[in-house]
Amino acid sequence: MNVLLIGGGGREHAMAWKIAQSSLLDELYVSPGNPGTVRHGRSVELDLSDQEKLRAFLLEKSISIIVVGPEGPLVDGLHDRIAADMALEGKVTVIGPRQKGAQLEGSKDFAKEFMFRHNIPTAAHRSFGKGQLKEALEHLEKIQSPYVVKADGLAAGKGVVICNDRKEAGKVVKEMLEGGRFGAAGERVVIEQFLNGVELSAFLITDGDAFKMLPAAKDYKRIGVGDTGPNTGGMGAVSPVPFADKAFMQKVHDRIAAPTIRGLKKDGIPYSGFLFIGLMNVNNEPYVIEYNVRLGDPETQAILPRLRSDLLDLFEGIATGTLSERHVDVDDRTAVTVVLANEGYPDSYGTGKPIIGLEQVREAYVFQSGTVQNGDRLETAGGRVLSVTAFGKDLEQAIMAAQRSAALIQYDGKYIRPDIGLDLVKQPSTRNAPPAPVK
Repeated sequence: MNVLLIGGGGREHAMAWKIAQSSLLDELYVSPGNPGTVRHGRSVELDLSDQEKLRAFLLEKSISIIVVGPEGPLVDGLHDRIAADMALEGKVTVIGPRQKGAQLEGSKDFAKEFMFRHNIPTAAHRSFGKGQLKEALEHLEKIQSPYVVKADGLAAGKGVVICNDRKEAGKVVKEMLEGGRFGAAGERVVIEQFLNGVELSAFLITDGDAFKMLPAAKDYKRIGVGDTGPNTGGMGAVSPVPFADKAFMQKVHDRIAAPTIRGLKKDGIPYSGFLFIGLMNVNNEPYVIEYNVRLGDPETQAILPRLRSDLLDLFEGIATGTLSERHVDVDDRTAVTVVLANEGYPDSYGTGKPIIGLEQVREAYVFQSGTVQNGDRLETAGGRVLSVTAFGKDLEQAIMAAQRSAALIQYDGKYIRPDIGLDLVKQPSTRNAPPAPVK
């Protein structure tokens, strides 16, 4: 089969790498792709908003599967436009939900209401729109700190602010509702109960009826050592998660994953593709922090190397409604991903710096994200430049292998977190794990 993969980051490089291993694949196209994905498929420039040109490409290349990496095109209704196109009817399967289902990520208020409607454990919340600043501030007076304030819409992973001080929380709410902070995404805010525990990410794939759990992971959002400083897109990931044992993940399956898929069906919301469930482990009980309607970055770079199953076989299961018959096989070893970022990220940073040493990496996978090919030279082009993923028979060995491989790659302004996964070595159990901030 011929496949079109949408996206150009480290997540998409990992997905391209995995898809290219399938015996079912004839041709892989990646739009826009990056210098890393060209090793696995052809890069193409597509305007997803130009339906006529997109249709022509899909028909010309006989694309049967479209895999959507980032959330933006799904929230914008790409799946709906493909499904409504008579010329493509019955020919193309989109891995990713329609616009209504994508609201699980596109609107935090929608997601919270969905969870409460279907008795899915999550933090208590209230939502406020423009013109409701007074009510929002009054609500802050009634609840205890810390205060979790979320922009309702998509804000590039930066729309969650945790405040210990009520005055600070009020300022953030005002900046969102009246000051234009986060733009349209902040025109409605969700004020949420703070959950004290440790975070992890669960992933599943579904055809709308059946679903299969994928490996879980823990990512590291803060820029600084010890989870300090501002949030980023993610500075590293670990899979599996030591404190998410079989019993805990069974709770996630029974209390969260299964009710979510049932709830979507009950609400008449067709949903096919990946679902990322951001969780908080509170005294060994799972609570949902958020839904994402795609795989995470950099968690994808940690979980896909552990997936022994053919990814295209799972996609074919979605296309034919036979996902229940497919098998998910997972490597028992630990994978650790370390992100190589640019100094100054997530704020301002320089680009155009030559990257050297990739060919020296022998015991890890290197996935590209913020890179550009300039003639024979690979250069930095983004805040997060590369992801390095290594295996180990245990967590300590995987950490050492990932850091050792990351050290072989050099560019001016290189920044990594040297402590990815170390908190799990020191604190293998939730009983003594430190509280982590909500995303």
